[in-house]
Amino acid sequence: MRLFAAVLPPASVVAELGAAVDRLHALPEAGSLRWTGRAGWHFTLAFMGEVDDVLLPELRERLARAARRTEPFALRVHGGGRFGQRALWAGAAGGLDALRMLAERTDAAARRAGVPMDEHRRFAPHLTLGRTRRAAEPGPDTVDLRPYVAALDAFEGTPWEVSELSLVRSNLPVGGVRGEGPRYETVGAWTLGAGG
Repeated sequence: MRLFAAVLPPASVVAELGAAVDRLHALPEAGSLRWTGRAGWHFTLAFMGEVDDVLLPELRERLARAARRTEPFALRVHGGGRFGQRALWAGAAGGLDALRMLAERTDAAARRAGVPMDEHRRFAPHLTLGRTRRAAEPGPDTVDLRPYVAALDAFEGTPWEVSELSLVRSNLPVGGVRGEGPRYETVGAWTLGAGG
């Protein structure tokens, strides 16, 4: 199964960010973006890709240990950014050191459980809001994401306490329906801190 570890924002945070994202839909070329669904909004800690079922018991045990070793921390959605002309995202503020540490621990947990973590990238906390449908290289068909980032600059979400590490399964679309995105299913969750 295709898995990743994540921090999932609470419903109130999703609703608050959703109101800001709804305003982005009024910007030019908003219809040219593939917007992510609110139900799938998350901060990815470690992307694992396809994980063999035989590794799951060890992976779960190691993720539980990573969660226990990390105390709860405050986080809020803050501003926005982009990855080139490919993706628009919302950022994070608050307990970023704790979030990075949790990301490092989940990555290490997956590696020690035998998951081949080939796509190791420097951790950049973000919540993906949309992707371009057009060419990633600048040109006449490229959506300019800069106005969207500028519109998110002043966004300051309400802080919440991150108290759980989630293991999420990504079910890729198979129906060929235009605009259909992956469906996410939480397959494991562990409370942060010594009480977890």
